[in-house]
Amino acid sequence: MDRREFLVTSAAGSTALLAGCASGPSSAVRANMQPDTACYELRIYHIAPGKEQDLFNRFRNHTLKLFVRHDITSIGYWMPINAADQRLHFLLRYPSREAREDSWKAFVADPDWQAAFKASEANGALVQKVENPFLILTNYSPAVRTGDVSHGGVWEWRNYTTEPGRLPNLDARFRDHTIQLFAKYGMNNYAYWHLMPDQPMAEVTLDYFLTHASVAAAQASFDAFRKDPTWIAVKAASEQAAGGSLTIPDGVKSLFLKPTDFSPTT
Repeated sequence: MDRREFLVTSAAGSTALLAGCASGPSSAVRANMQPDTACYELRIYHIAPGKEQDLFNRFRNHTLKLFVRHDITSIGYWMPINAADQRLHFLLRYPSREAREDSWKAFVADPDWQAAFKASEANGALVQKVENPFLILTNYSPAVRTGDVSHGGVWEWRNYTTEPGRLPNLDARFRDHTIQLFAKYGMNNYAYWHLMPDQPMAEVTLDYFLTHASVAAAQASFDAFRKDPTWIAVKAASEQAAGGSLTIPDGVKSLFLKPTDFSPTT
C-alpha cells in the first residue's frame, strides 16, 4: 500500500532547546501516557460509484452489530470533507493482533454476515478496494476516546513519512514540544500511532488525528503555530540534532474528515 496515496501541508536553535528535543517526556505529557498495547486497524473502503448509501445501510443495519458480536470494537467512521472522495475511513480496536485474526475469521464465517453481504451486493459490489494498515499507539498518545470528541468540528488525519532512522527524533519532538504547541493554538490532539512492526514503512511513519472547530480554524491554527518562535527554535534544534529534516520532501500529508451518522465517535 502507498502510504502517501490518501493523505498536504506542510532559525537557529539554542543549546537548551536542542537538549530538550533529546530529553525524556515532560511531566505534563507523561501524565497522558497510556499503557494501551491494543491493535488498531484503519480500514479504508474505496466505495463503488453510486453505492455509498448501500454501504452505509449495511453498516447501520448489520455490520456494526456483528462487530460487537465478534469482539471488534468500532472507534469511529468518517468520510472525507470533499464529497468527491468516496472513501470510507474507519478505525477498529482489538486486544491484540491475534485477537483480531480470530474475530475476523468468526465474523466472516457468521451466517448473518454472509446473508447480509449477499443481499447488499445483489446489484453489484459496494467496495472496489480495501486498505487496512495495523497501528499501535505511541507512548505519548492521549487515550483513544469515543463519544462527542470533536463537538461538531472536523477531523484531520495526518501522516508523516520520516527520513530513514529519524522517526525517534520526530517522536521526541512531538512528545516534548509539538503536541503542547498544537493545544496552545486550539488544535485538539486525539491520538498518535505508529504502524505495527510488520507493516510496510513502519520504521518511517507516524499517523495521528487532530480535531478542529472547522477547516478554516485548522488553517488559522497551523498558520499561527508555524510562526510561533518556540516552534521555529524547536524545529531548527531537532533538525540540527538529526542532521537534517526529519521528514522526506512532501512527507507530511493531511486529510479532513467528517463523522458518518453511525459513527460512535463524532
